[in-house]
Amino acid sequence: MADVTARATGHPLAGRASFLLSQLGAYSAHEFAKRLAPLGMRPGHFGLLMHLSRGEGQSQQRLADAMGIHRNVMVGLVDELEDRGLIERRRHPADRRAHAIHLTGTAHDLLGRAQRVADEHEAELLAGIGEDDRTYLIALLQHLAEHTGLPSGVHPGLNDNPLSTTSRRC
Repeated sequence: MADVTARATGHPLAGRASFLLSQLGAYSAHEFAKRLAPLGMRPGHFGLLMHLSRGEGQSQQRLADAMGIHRNVMVGLVDELEDRGLIERRRHPADRRAHAIHLTGTAHDLLGRAQRVADEHEAELLAGIGEDDRTYLIALLQHLAEHTGLPSGVHPGLNDNPLSTTSRRC
């Protein structure tokens, strides 16, 4: 691999991994949100629907715990998706006080389209590197995320203050 610092533009930040990860993360998040917007979705909606697609019938509390997000944020996301007819609350079979969350047929269709958007976004983002480098990059990023204790598959922006304007844009 070529000397990475030799490629730096001369700006001191161009050689800092933390800056580059932040710069690329902000760019990627912004572009992904733009791509989901025509589907009437935000990245937070996509994340919740993806989690539900891996295990329907969970309670809101269990989903919030699994995703590592505040209960109030989860309530807001579930309410939004229920209002759009994408999820439904049903009586939880094991807990009379809770509701089990399920995807609707509409959600399954929309999620398939959103996954294609996500695939296209990732392909374009990583177009500048080969398959071996992509695999290596993903492994490195997974290792760093695990090392820092980040929950798998959960964007940290989801746990913003539920009353802030940034959390409403997730």
